[in-house]
Amino acid sequence: MQLSIENMTSYDGNTVPNQFIVNTKKGTYFQSYSTIIAHVSNSGQVTLSNKYKTSNTTGKYRSIFLDEDLTTTEKKIKSGEYQIVSKIQY
Repeated sequence: MQLSIENMTSYDGNTVPNQFIVNTKKGTYFQSYSTIIAHVSNSGQVTLSNKYKTSNTTGKYRSIFLDEDLTTTEKKIKSGEYQIVSKIQY
């Protein structure tokens, strides 16, 4: 499996510890500390962990990863566009 991992960057362009973008053959993942929060498949399907708003920091970087605010994310969850699961694995 090809895998690349990079730290996320803040709005100021600084590297952020404990917030990661993980690229695999299955798509791109957002990991906060040791928890995978979101997966965007190669076809564009978004899956979120039920821990997607565990903390303000996780929420901030989830929004950066998805390029949308929490209100938009929750509308997409409610409409069924985004799937919520208890755990995401690579």
